Amino acid sequence: MRRSLLPLGLMLALAACQPASPPNATAPAAPTDFIYAELDIADLQARMQAGELDSRRLTQAYLDRIAAVDKAGPQLNAVIELNPDALKEAALRDVERRANAVRGPLHGIPVLLKDNIDAVPMATSAGSLALKDFRPGRDAFLVRRLREAGAVILGKANLSEWANFRSSHSTSGWSGRGGQTRNPYALDRNPCGSSSGSAVAVSANLAAVSVGTETDGSILCPAAINGVVGLKPTVGLVSRQGILPISHSQDTAGPIARTVADAALLLGVLAGRDPADAATTNAAWNTTLDYGARLTPGALKGARIGVLRSKAAIHPDAAAALEGAIQVMREAGAIVVDAEIPTDGQWSADELELMLYEFKHGLERYLAERNAPLTTLTQLIGYNEQYRLSEMPHFGQDLFERANAKGGLGESAYIAARSRARRLAGPEGIDAALKAQQLDVLIAPTTGPAWLTDHKAGDHFPGAGYGAAAVAGYPSLTVPAGHSDGLPLGIVFMGPAWSEARLIALGYDYEQRTRARKPPEYWPTLPPRAARR
Repeated sequence: MRRSLLPLGLMLALAACQPASPPNATAPAAPTDFIYAELDIADLQARMQAGELDSRRLTQAYLDRIAAVDKAGPQLNAVIELNPDALKEAALRDVERRANAVRGPLHGIPVLLKDNIDAVPMATSAGSLALKDFRPGRDAFLVRRLREAGAVILGKANLSEWANFRSSHSTSGWSGRGGQTRNPYALDRNPCGSSSGSAVAVSANLAAVSVGTETDGSILCPAAINGVVGLKPTVGLVSRQGILPISHSQDTAGPIARTVADAALLLGVLAGRDPADAATTNAAWNTTLDYGARLTPGALKGARIGVLRSKAAIHPDAAAALEGAIQVMREAGAIVVDAEIPTDGQWSADELELMLYEFKHGLERYLAERNAPLTTLTQLIGYNEQYRLSEMPHFGQDLFERANAKGGLGESAYIAARSRARRLAGPEGIDAALKAQQLDVLIAPTTGPAWLTDHKAGDHFPGAGYGAAAVAGYPSLTVPAGHSDGLPLGIVFMGPAWSEARLIALGYDYEQRTRARKPPEYWPTLPPRAARR
C-alpha cells in the first residue's frame, strides 16, 4: 500500500513523537462542541458575506479546535505543525473582503496541507525527524494557487512517514516526527495512509478542507476509512512541483473534504498548468476547471455504470454497501451492469519496480534542488540507522534499501516495467472495461473498514477497489457509502483520463441521495452496538 514556525509547544512536539495509548474508558472521548462543525465552504462563505463571520475568527476557531481535539481530548495527532502566519493571512483576507475584493470560493477558508508539500515558513519533513528542521524557501505550485485564490494555509497534516514508502511492514498514520494518527471513529483503529492526517483532520472538523497526495491509495483509502470524500485527479491535472515525490508516473495531489461540492471547489483551485511539471502540459489537459458547475442533481439518470463485483470480496460489509449503492443508482435512473477489468492485478510487480526506480531519482533531485540537510537516499538510510530508537521503533526501511540499490531511469528493466504497468492498468484495463459495454464509469468498494492499529505486525490491509486508476494515472473519487459496526465505508468511482467533471457529477448525485456521512464520535474502541447513537 503506497498510501503512497509556530510549534505547538516543545512538550507537545516531544509527546507527538511517541504513539500515545488510547484511554481505557468505554464512553466516547467527546471533544468540545464546535460551532462550525460540518459546515461546508458555501455555508462558511454565506456567513462571511453576511458579516456574521470573518476569516480571522474562523481560523482562530479551527486553531482552538485543533488544541482541544487533536492535542488534547481524543489526541488524534492529525496536525503536525501550525502555520505561524495563519491569523495574519486570515486578517488580510478580511481586509480584502471589506474592500469587495473576494478572490473566489476559497477566500478566507482555512486549508491543511499534507507534510510533504512545501509551504513557507513551515517544514517539509514527510514525517521524518531527518527533515524536521528543513524549511524550503518557496511554496509548492499548488500552494501558490491556494494563496492566490485567497485560502488561508492553516498548517501541515501528519502522514505515514515518507508517504508509506520506507517499509513494506509499516503502520499507516505513523511518523517519527508526528507519532501515530488515530481514527476518530475508534481511536484504536487505523486511519489508513499515507494522507492520514489530512483525512482525519477534515473528518474531525479541524479544517474546512485539506490537500493530500496519492501514489496508490494515499488519498482514497484514508478518505474512505475516515468517512470523507477524496478525489485523486488524473496525473498532470495538478502540479507536483514542490512535493516530495515517490513516483512521477503516479504521484498527484488532490482534495479531501466532507462533501463532493467542497472537493470540487478545491480541485478547481489546485488544478493548473505549470511549466515546471511537464505532465501538466499534456495536450489532452482538461481546461474546464469550473467543477462546481457540475454539482447538479440528476447526473445518475441514464449513466452507464459498471460494477467491479470481484472487489466485493474485500469485506462482507463492503459488499453490502456496494449493493446498497447499486440500488440507489438504479432508482436514480442509472443503467448498472457487472463489469471486469481484464488485466486486474497483472501490473502489481511492475508497479513496485517502477516506484523503486523513480523514488530514488525523484527524491534526490527534490532534496538537492532545495539544499536539504540530507540530499541522498544513502544519507537518509544512515540517519535512520543512527537514530533507530526514534525512527525505527516499529518497522524498518527495506523499501529504502531496495530503492537505493536501483540504477538510473535509462535501465531497460525500469523502462519495461513502466510501460507494462501503464498499459495493463490503462488502455488494456480501465479503458477496455469501459469500452466493452460503453460505460461512463466503474464503481467498487473503496476498501474495507478500519483495522486495529498494530505497530508490531503492521497494517492489516483488507484490499482495495481503486488500484487500476492509481497505476493508470486516471482519476478516482471516493464517497461515503455506509458503515461497518460504526466504521465508515466508501464507494469509489473510476473513469478514463481527464474525466474528473463526470466523476464529480455522478458522485455528487449519489451523495445527495444517500447522505451517508456520519461525524465521528471518538470512541476509544468500538463499543457494543447498543451504546452507539
